[in-house]
Amino acid sequence: MATLVTPENIVYKRPVGLTDTVTTYCPGCTHGIAHRLVAEVLEEMNVLDRTIGIAPVGCSVFAYNFIDCDFLEAAHGRAPAMATGVKRVLPDRIVFTYQGDGDMASIGMGEIVHAAARGENITVIFINNAIYGMTGGQMAPTTLPGMKTTSSPSGRDVEAQGYPIRMAEMLSTLDGAGYIVRRSLHDPANIRKAKKAIRTAFEVQKHALGFSMVELLSTCSTGWGLTPVESLTWLEEHMIPAFPLGDYKISEPVAALKI
Repeated sequence: MATLVTPENIVYKRPVGLTDTVTTYCPGCTHGIAHRLVAEVLEEMNVLDRTIGIAPVGCSVFAYNFIDCDFLEAAHGRAPAMATGVKRVLPDRIVFTYQGDGDMASIGMGEIVHAAARGENITVIFINNAIYGMTGGQMAPTTLPGMKTTSSPSGRDVEAQGYPIRMAEMLSTLDGAGYIVRRSLHDPANIRKAKKAIRTAFEVQKHALGFSMVELLSTCSTGWGLTPVESLTWLEEHMIPAFPLGDYKISEPVAALKI
């Protein structure tokens, strides 16, 4: 006999922080999971009405359609610069950028490095799927060696095209960074860990403890040419070894936070 669904036994409902917009992402894309986690955290912290998101260029730009808070849109790669200005003018607001690897690790490399070096009190949600998703599946700064893309059809050749850039490791070397971690969105256990990391990152900003970034390993089924299920397996088997999960920078003041 089927169980009657009542308010008492509902285990999940749409967070207040998510709009009711029907998703525009490809089947299997984990942007939607990341959006849900950000929305849940902002709702639980009761800061939705004073949060400002900065949307970049790429698939990540659609965050403003789904997360129900104020948003601005930056030019390609410039979200950290815009977030810096917003936070300095409105220091009482929660300000975050939501960026993909093509946006942040390529054209926006200068902006993100210097925002972290200055210790800007902003939060960055960094979606790493190792490819340019929106523009046709080209090679990104995070594309793995040997990985085939529309601009590296024979696979990334590290002798000609260099090695993937590991953003969490690099930014963690900067003194201004307070909290830098990498999580994944490929299964429920890791999604729960990702949500906890996002909460910590926003708490770091709330307590004015400096720059915080959560890197989230994500899928791009269309760009990878895989089914949604195959994409989750590929992420686990290939991306995590290349981009190990973990805490890369937790400053002493952040470690002392009681969350």
